[in-house]
Amino acid sequence: MAAPRPSVQVFGRKKTATAVAHCAQGNGIIKVNGKPLHLMEPQPLRYKLEEPILLLGREKFKGVDIRVRVRGGGHVSQVYAIRQAISKSLVAYYQKYVDEASKKEIKDILLTFDRTLLVADPRRAEPKKFGGPGARARYQKSYR
Repeated sequence: MAAPRPSVQVFGRKKTATAVAHCAQGNGIIKVNGKPLHLMEPQPLRYKLEEPILLLGREKFKGVDIRVRVRGGGHVSQVYAIRQAISKSLVAYYQKYVDEASKKEIKDILLTFDRTLLVADPRRAEPKKFGGPGARARYQKSYR
């Protein structure tokens, strides 16, 4: 039986969107829910998806295939979850199968640009309460 391909599985989160990235040895293919990264919608947010690739350069992604499955949340949350999953998966792959120095270099580049590429944003929507239209706002008071 052939030896299993070196691979790591990492997740990225934003609000209720969760993206699971499976990063394996390969030839630079990045797909999200079976679609290539450059065909992702919405179009204005495509640049956000490509930030990790543009920051690190294509050659860092040459030796790996990344397949991402994303569920939950809205369009923007999914985009942020995907970019976090891609970044975290590359760091994890380099840590496990390449050397520690290149992993640290990648991590430093990503963290100096935008911390949310590697660290999840803990903010969540506050639940609505009675006596008002939202979580904190109250209905206007009237005396007559």
